Amino acid sequence: TITVMPTLELTRPPFSGFGVDDIDAARAFYADTLGLTVVDGEMGLLHLQLGEGCEVLIYPREHHKPAQHTVLNFPVADIDAAVDALNSKGGHCQQYPEMGTDERGIFRKGGPLIAWFTDPAGNVLSVLQA
Repeated sequence: TITVMPTLELTRPPFSGFGVDDIDAARAFYADTLGLTVVDGEMGLLHLQLGEGCEVLIYPREHHKPAQHTVLNFPVADIDAAVDALNSKGGHCQQYPEMGTDERGIFRKGGPLIAWFTDPAGNVLSVLQA
């Protein structure tokens, strides 16, 4: 077990999760577009396997409303190559002119180089050079 607080003994590593309005579209996007390992779970849940002990749960949510913040970040070695790879698979980086993203959707004005894109449910994801 993992002990976080004296009264909280975890049975497995913590994980994050978020909802989508179309679980089949999410499965295709995360598996085919992003190339992640997606495992079907009980009750229509999807489990993204992101590395040893790292999992994200995706669940169907009726009347889904995407969060207004980034729900999942993917650190990459080369932001330009990552954006090219996303574009080649049908992913498109978001333009945020008020923040100063360039014509490719990459923010290059301080902090990590980052580009945001969305999944089919409108959840915001990012690739960031780290």
